Amino acid sequence: MFPLENDAVVLGLLAVSLAGIFYAAKQPSMKKFFTFVPTLLLCYFVPAALNSLGIVDGEASSLYFVSSRYLLPASLVLLCLSIDLKGIYNLGPKAIIMFFAATFGIIIGGPLALYIVGQFNPEVFGGDGPEAMWRGLSTVAGSWIGGGANQAALKEISDTLDKQFSIMLIVDVFVANLWMPFLLYGAGHSKKIDSWLKADSSAVDTLKKKVEDYQDSIARIPSFTDLMILVGIAFGSVAIAHLIADFASISIHDSFQAILADNPNSPVKYLSSLEKGFFWIVVVATALGVGMSFTKAKQYEGAGASKLGSIFLYILVATIGMKMNVSELIANWGTYSSAIIIGLLWMLVHIIVLLVVAILIKAPFFFVAVGSQANVGGAASAPIVASAFSPALAPVGILLAVLGYAVGTIGAIICMEWMHVIS
Repeated sequence: MFPLENDAVVLGLLAVSLAGIFYAAKQPSMKKFFTFVPTLLLCYFVPAALNSLGIVDGEASSLYFVSSRYLLPASLVLLCLSIDLKGIYNLGPKAIIMFFAATFGIIIGGPLALYIVGQFNPEVFGGDGPEAMWRGLSTVAGSWIGGGANQAALKEISDTLDKQFSIMLIVDVFVANLWMPFLLYGAGHSKKIDSWLKADSSAVDTLKKKVEDYQDSIARIPSFTDLMILVGIAFGSVAIAHLIADFASISIHDSFQAILADNPNSPVKYLSSLEKGFFWIVVVATALGVGMSFTKAKQYEGAGASKLGSIFLYILVATIGMKMNVSELIANWGTYSSAIIIGLLWMLVHIIVLLVVAILIKAPFFFVAVGSQANVGGAASAPIVASAFSPALAPVGILLAVLGYAVGTIGAIICMEWMHVIS
């Protein structure tokens, strides 16, 4: 009977779990519990528990693929409809500084972690061998700075073997998913953390209040027509994003192949993330949402655009959580141990760099969390973390995640070369 293999049944189980969590969060008797455990954190961990207990199989399910390719771009469009670009600009340079601090932490974290573990286990170096650890770790750098497209690009650039790549996927998913709950928990206690950081969060609060006030000023009971128009806006944009992504990815791939045939060392080999359809889906969906925020379509925020977008986002959260399998990690610890330890140390360096920079520039925790997740999680989870602070702030996470895709491959190559030298 278990694990459940029918995705319709699994989706129903996830939907009921999400409904139960939100229902419980509204009960007065549960108020104290949800003061310490954010709702979003449970939406992540309950599916993770279902996967770890063998009730569902996150790897066999297609729900994450469907959610990331269809619901995510729809969510990006709906969340960006009410975007306040001027307000985001008024956040100042700290958001960008924290984003690049997060990137820098990943670039130096990989080589440092590899060096430290190598002092106790020299086998992790491997020199120039085809199974050298630095090759596989470079794909983790690609994922953590940019996303799946950048990870795939680094796999080709570093000549990572398939069997090593599968281990690195475990490292990537486990360590990144281990860090995300801390960010979600911190979002629920951001005022205390901001006080500890001595940070001025007034710009963030101002943007949050401005967007929320706008949402309240145009709020109305949505009609059936309103809801149908929202569905049309969302999935019509998804269709456009996929059409452009299909055309752009194929065209750029063909162009790059022609260039590399003439010059194998051409710099275009470092831009291979541009050949990936998912990159263009995210970019086009975000651009369409931002573009429509300058039109009358922005008024549909009053009919619940961001609420519908948030529903799609929470379904995505559940499918991300469903990919985490703690029991599998424990069972195969001997196989993954060195790589996992490197990954944990790597993430620790990333966190230390983030906190040091945040203390130096007195950046609010919102910038720390979103800057980190725009790198480590990308477009799938940066808006999730941003919306944990307030749904009004989700567009900040979206825009920074797109920036992550842009710099992901170059940053990962720098990290890879440092690890290569150490090895």
